[in-house]
Amino acid sequence: MLKNAASERFLSLSRRFTSSSSNQSPIITSLSLSSHHNELLHFFDALLQRSLTLHQARQLHSQFIVTTAHHSPFLASKLIALYSRFGSVSDARKLFDAIPIEGLGNILLWNSILRANVSNGYYEYGVKVYVKMRKFGFLPDGFTLPLVIRACGYVGGYGLCRVLHCHVLEMGFRNHLHVVNELVGMYGKLDRMGDARQLFDGMLVRSIVSWNTMVSGHALNRDSVGACRIFKRMELEGLEPNPVTWTSLLSCNARCGLHDETLELFKLMRRRGIEVSAEALAVVLSVCADMDGVDRGKEIHVYVIKGGYEDYLFVKNALIGTYGKHEQLGDAHKIFYDMKTKNLVSWNALISSYAEAGLYNEAYVIFSELEKLDSHPQVRPNVISWSAVIGGFASKGHGEESLILFRRMQLAKVMSNCVTICSVLSVCAELAALSLGRELHGYAIRTMMDENILVGNGLINMYMKCGGFKEGHLVFDNIKGRDIISWNSLIGGYGMHGLGENAVKTFDEMIKAGMKPDNITFVAVLSACSHAGLVSVGRDLFDRMVTEFKIEPNVEHYSCMVDLLGRAGLLLEASDMVRNMPIEPNECVWGALLNSCRMYKDTDIAEETASHIATLKSEVTGSFMLLSNIYAASGRWEDSARVRVSAKTKGLKKIAGQSWIEVRKKVYTFSAGNVIHLGLDQVYGILEELALQMTSESYKPNSCFSQQCIKDEESELLLVAI
Repeated sequence: MLKNAASERFLSLSRRFTSSSSNQSPIITSLSLSSHHNELLHFFDALLQRSLTLHQARQLHSQFIVTTAHHSPFLASKLIALYSRFGSVSDARKLFDAIPIEGLGNILLWNSILRANVSNGYYEYGVKVYVKMRKFGFLPDGFTLPLVIRACGYVGGYGLCRVLHCHVLEMGFRNHLHVVNELVGMYGKLDRMGDARQLFDGMLVRSIVSWNTMVSGHALNRDSVGACRIFKRMELEGLEPNPVTWTSLLSCNARCGLHDETLELFKLMRRRGIEVSAEALAVVLSVCADMDGVDRGKEIHVYVIKGGYEDYLFVKNALIGTYGKHEQLGDAHKIFYDMKTKNLVSWNALISSYAEAGLYNEAYVIFSELEKLDSHPQVRPNVISWSAVIGGFASKGHGEESLILFRRMQLAKVMSNCVTICSVLSVCAELAALSLGRELHGYAIRTMMDENILVGNGLINMYMKCGGFKEGHLVFDNIKGRDIISWNSLIGGYGMHGLGENAVKTFDEMIKAGMKPDNITFVAVLSACSHAGLVSVGRDLFDRMVTEFKIEPNVEHYSCMVDLLGRAGLLLEASDMVRNMPIEPNECVWGALLNSCRMYKDTDIAEETASHIATLKSEVTGSFMLLSNIYAASGRWEDSARVRVSAKTKGLKKIAGQSWIEVRKKVYTFSAGNVIHLGLDQVYGILEELALQMTSESYKPNSCFSQQCIKDEESELLLVAI
């Protein structure tokens, strides 16, 4: 009778569960402890073996609590494993924490909660579980230790890992294959390949996993020589490398920037008939993305199609990245929109492709599509998505749009990373938005990103360009491991504000610190000398650049020297330097000379310079405007108009000069001819007061450029007040 009653109860419960599978109704309406407790536990076990949803798993969890079935280590561990598969680690922890201490004696429970945390990336919590387990007096087994070792490898900390290694030795697992393999991998993640190799050499038995772990360790640490050595040793000992070994070696060469070697290794892999994995193809495609020309990427694309690898999402994502890096945006776009399934990496690859190509509007359109996705609530813009569009606008001079996007990112509660901060800091530097730059500095300190060299350099650049010299120098002093960019930002900042002596002093300190200057360093320091009138110092630095530091001057260096000599009134020497340049002077060099002619009203050299400017196929209008102004200053109105008409005929348009100021965290931009700003009357009033003050102090403005003449399409002369 009891058996029949139990059978009927099982059938009844099974019917209830089956009927609830589709409509998410409760699996079990009510259960209670009875004499059929063991049968109920078997029933729970049967349910756990079925395809359950997360909602149903939670219903089952509640019944576990009601019936105290969670006291069963076997059932609890199975439900924890189910939660882990759904990625719902918080539910797994709640179940584990509800188990009384006396029920934690089974190692199966500890292993299940450890695996749930480690497999979902919660490595620190996994280590805490292990510590708690040891405090309760429970000893790990051969399944526990590999999980904890893996967690320690990701958490880092050499001391912690050494303690765990001691535990392995104390408990007699020194020859346990899986445990030692994980130890080798752990030391590889810590960049302790000497310890990893010592363990590996001492292994009595090695598996293919052991060898692959060593190759992967060298790959992680960008040691292509060590990876190749292990690979060859593996072959010498008669063990055939498998596709994982080859892929690890490919990855190592790719990480080391050995692009040609990576492709040659891939060809060798194919010649030997080694099965090419999708992961290997993704690695090769990443290499093709960084190489010149898109032809190699197209060859691999053909191989992807022929080999039937198109269904691998990460391969498609790699293809988008490859075409995007080579600005083959049509191909990247087609691959993306032909994909049946897309993840966030797919969207980010396409957004980044357009942003890096300078097509910031197109990048923003795709970003907006991602924002509006309703069918995939988990595929939402992340820090990479935001950083790509913010950086895209910033790189093309649209700083205000970048700042608006950054504020939106903050409102969306997406945490910034170093790339985001650097992009916005560059905008702050260009717009002189000092208050926002300080705000970003505070954020970087709170998130400990100020220790990142890229962020540190961005802060120096921002402060120096905004005139915050003390703050910029303080950031500079606190940077550990300063690089050439740190010094160049400091020198350039002083130079652009006319503090030439500070720039030269910083240059000397840089040399004393053992840092070798580069091309950009000399452009910055020569420009600083030019603005400060340090002619002799500038000449000496130019000579040292060639003789002492063996740097061949480029067109930018010559432009700085011409500007330096011209500003000092040494027009003949500046003109001789331009004529004797070993490289063809560009519009910047001629413009520097022409500007000096304007300053000193030297029309003779200006005439000679004008003939060269007329032959330039340049889209820069500055030189044409300078020449026109020189003619106007000399009263040669027809020549002035002719130059302007010539520029217009070439399709050149002068970009209106702009200035801006930040007031109460808002940037106001002023440009020639733009009178839409509110409060402009007050601005004009202040300007009139300044003009009166200058007049009272006997300052005489240069009036020769107060008017200029241009010729329109009908060849009529028009007076235009500047």
